[in-house]
Amino acid sequence: MTKTNPGNFFEDFSLGQEIVHATPRTVTEGDVSMYTSLYGFRHMPHSSEPNARELGFEAMPLDDLLAFHMVFGKTVPDVSLNAVANLGYAEGRFGAPVYPGDTVRTTSTVIGLKENSNGKTGVVYVNSVGVNQDDEVVLDYVRWVMVKKKNLDAPTPEAKIPDLAKVVAVDDLVIPAGLDFSNYDTDLAGSPHLWEDYEVGEKIDHIDGMTIEEAEHQMATRLYQNTAKVHFDQFAAKDNRFGKRLIYGGHIISLARGLSFNGLGNAFKVAAINAGAHANPTFSGNTIFAWSEVLDKQEIKGRTDMGALRLRLVATKDHPADDFPYKGEDGKYNLDVVLDLDYWVLMPRRG
Repeated sequence: MTKTNPGNFFEDFSLGQEIVHATPRTVTEGDVSMYTSLYGFRHMPHSSEPNARELGFEAMPLDDLLAFHMVFGKTVPDVSLNAVANLGYAEGRFGAPVYPGDTVRTTSTVIGLKENSNGKTGVVYVNSVGVNQDDEVVLDYVRWVMVKKKNLDAPTPEAKIPDLAKVVAVDDLVIPAGLDFSNYDTDLAGSPHLWEDYEVGEKIDHIDGMTIEEAEHQMATRLYQNTAKVHFDQFAAKDNRFGKRLIYGGHIISLARGLSFNGLGNAFKVAAINAGAHANPTFSGNTIFAWSEVLDKQEIKGRTDMGALRLRLVATKDHPADDFPYKGEDGKYNLDVVLDLDYWVLMPRRG
């Protein structure tokens, strides 16, 4: 019996299978500093302890996407170690804030399987739930990933594609206890634009670009303990259709979110991920740009201090976003579009 872990292949998964992921991860202030150095995050509540406490947080919380990476990274050795690509996300809801000192762990349930027509790969759907040391849910989401088969003659499982909601309902968004944006300081936050200032259909070019360095990507992926071979192993990657390693999709999400500060400086609280697609691969040396569109705008029952914005965040490679590149007339993503993320944020309002 081998003592090493080759990872699961498509034929190793079964519907209803529950996976307890190793290892719990205690988040430190060093993780936060590294995240800031990688992506240049500037949102005030994630940068200033006193201001975070004034808003009702227990301390300065992690950026929600850093919490996402910590939860996601736990799943990789069991779900996507032998992945070809991570394909999409749905029904993601953020719960309790994560603070330095908290310990995060993750479990997953297989909710869908579908072998691809080439007989060499299949798509695995999992519902992953991350909790803290008090068993409070910090993130509950679905993702699907294309995974290689090891034995091409393995029996084909009965196909099941889960019926997933297109949008998380506003009434289902979790607002952490004690959170109150009534005293939000726009001067210190660096942006005067609040919930009332955004209109459905509005598009925002975030202007700036950021070039991906190989070393930064490698550091980031190791930070989250994401061990997927497609990101690390050039010896294996030389034989794929690109001949090189792919950048972790979550790295692109955080780069784009960091860029989106310019235009959405007060959209600091991610409440839900409705959908997401890594439209095309990204590689070291690509320069990432981003633009956003306001898809919806909703009041929150009983609250005058905050509202919800549904945003589409689109990232491009080597293509400035001033012309808002997206899809062609055939409905397919432009080749320079690398991310299409649909998510809800909580934003301060004037009351």
